[in-house]
Amino acid sequence: MATPFSVNIEKPRYDQGTYTGRAKHFLTITNPLNLLASSSDLEKAATVVQKYRKDGFIPPDLGEEGLWRAKHLYDSAFHPDTGEKMLLPGRMSAQVPCNTAITGCMLIFYRSAPAVIFWQWTNQSFNALVNYTNRSGDSPISQNQLLTSYLCATGGALTTALGLNALTKSMPKVIGRLVPFAAVAASNCINIPMMRMKEIQEGVPVEDDNGNRLGKSTSAAKEGIALVTMSRVCMALPGMVVTPVVISWLERRGTLARRPWLSAPLQVALVAVCLTLATPLCCAIFSQRAAIPFHRLESQLQESIKKENAVVPSDLYYNKGL
Repeated sequence: MATPFSVNIEKPRYDQGTYTGRAKHFLTITNPLNLLASSSDLEKAATVVQKYRKDGFIPPDLGEEGLWRAKHLYDSAFHPDTGEKMLLPGRMSAQVPCNTAITGCMLIFYRSAPAVIFWQWTNQSFNALVNYTNRSGDSPISQNQLLTSYLCATGGALTTALGLNALTKSMPKVIGRLVPFAAVAASNCINIPMMRMKEIQEGVPVEDDNGNRLGKSTSAAKEGIALVTMSRVCMALPGMVVTPVVISWLERRGTLARRPWLSAPLQVALVAVCLTLATPLCCAIFSQRAAIPFHRLESQLQESIKKENAVVPSDLYYNKGL
């Protein structure tokens, strides 16, 4: 016999009004172990969540903890707005393993022009997939927009990386090792807005505190994209700055001269540790259900809300994406 519960799974389990609560939430969402869940596991989790949303009952063998486990697994694999299953490499739980491999190679092969081109292209291809998968709202993106965004971001990353490599040849080695981070930061500032251009043009859904949709806002879209860009740059910073500094220090001490075989695995290991911590902690800097004051909405939307609502909310909420 199914058991009734009164748990609100429409909001994260942990208080999103605090940084600690958001960090706990994203630790569950970005956990790489979620990638090991099979298609049947994901479908079972989706069934539990959908059944609970429909009638408030779940099988007695699950209990409240089982309900939350299903919800966390569901959130890690299904888009919060569309409900569609996300492509596996584009899920936030794939960030740590995929970015560890790509970032490690960018840091190891930072001087060779062909290697820079290949790994920056690989990184931007992966970023484009992640940005598309975790976009806000439910607006489709045209193939032309996808291609334009991808080419602009890739071009920006390659121009930055190759240009800075040429400029830093005569500088201390540690400066050259920081070039991949500069390229990644620059490309994020291009890739994310370009990949989500349709949101900037058409807006993202905004809701009141009760979840009632009141329209679409381009102002909210712009703010959300800016927040995502900042958190992505912060996410890349520890692994791509701390690792080169540590490697340069070990080179000056002669450690890597005596054990040159240690350089590559050490860099990958440092990147892995940094990303494991930075991914959830930087996702948590800003709440995914972001708030925007009513007065910052575009005037046309303000007037529309005023006409249709007797009481105008002071803040509206939207999914800023990841």
